[in-house]
Amino acid sequence: MIHFAWPWMLLFLPLPWLIRHGLPAAKPRGDALFLPFAARVSAGGATSLPTPSKTRWLLLSLVWLLTVVASTRPQWLGDPLPVPTTGRRLMLAVDVSGSMMTRDMAGNATRLDVVQAVAGDFISHRHGDQVGLILFGTRPYLQAPLTTDLNTVDQFLQQSVIGIAGTQTAIGDAIGLAIKRMRERKDGAKTPGEMVLVLLTDGGNDAGLMDPIAAAKMAADSGLRIYTIGVGAAGQQGILGASGNNALDEDTLKSIAQITKGEYFRATDADALGQVYARIDKMEPSAGREQWYRPHSEWFLWPLALALLFSLPAVVKREKDEQ
Repeated sequence: MIHFAWPWMLLFLPLPWLIRHGLPAAKPRGDALFLPFAARVSAGGATSLPTPSKTRWLLLSLVWLLTVVASTRPQWLGDPLPVPTTGRRLMLAVDVSGSMMTRDMAGNATRLDVVQAVAGDFISHRHGDQVGLILFGTRPYLQAPLTTDLNTVDQFLQQSVIGIAGTQTAIGDAIGLAIKRMRERKDGAKTPGEMVLVLLTDGGNDAGLMDPIAAAKMAADSGLRIYTIGVGAAGQQGILGASGNNALDEDTLKSIAQITKGEYFRATDADALGQVYARIDKMEPSAGREQWYRPHSEWFLWPLALALLFSLPAVVKREKDEQ
């Protein structure tokens, strides 16, 4: 759309008319009179100046109009674009082990289905933050690095598949990967902002190289705050088989949260999980409202060029009128 940056410049449009009709005629001072057109003044007496023709007045008016329009700075505004801002660095670590296939939280939906729906809504409200995603099972994988592109992170979460990282649960390794990816950028420089990890699992640590408590101590030393969420309906723990580790280790999750000055939450159904994420959203508010930028291109050169173009025949017309 077209936009005028300085529309108040249109107030100068009637200025030539006001000067012509509002100011008194200049009075001669002394006897000296400079006449650059003296050759065309008759010897018997001074003649009146030639009256500008209607064509010349039209050209001059058009030149003035185009000059004023150019002074309003006409611009063409493009589509709004989001402006990346840096606030918290928030990483989501989601358990995708075999036990997340259990359907005990919302009808026929698996635990992962519920997490994808609730966590996806949580991600969409983190405007101004850098959000990343880790999927972990037997091994942790960085699915989405820290970014302000929330739609991409949500898309990666929705595309996650149970068992993609193995059927076991490596909580300690997931925390270790989060520490590594959140402390430094690709160029090795430390980044500002608070570091927060939201770790969600339905089992206990039974895989990986790093002990969860040791990993939590490393996270605390790094300034990483961890919120742990245990999911799964009550009475489903204690089953270990093809579906993977389904024995929720609440004591370990509570210890991780306590060591890192975070908090542990228990979610037995979809509503409870939604309340958990809503509470985390209040405890760790996003950096701010989403900001937008509209790219623009200046168009004042066009009316200015036309004004210059029409001024040429106005000068030529003046010469003809004075002959």
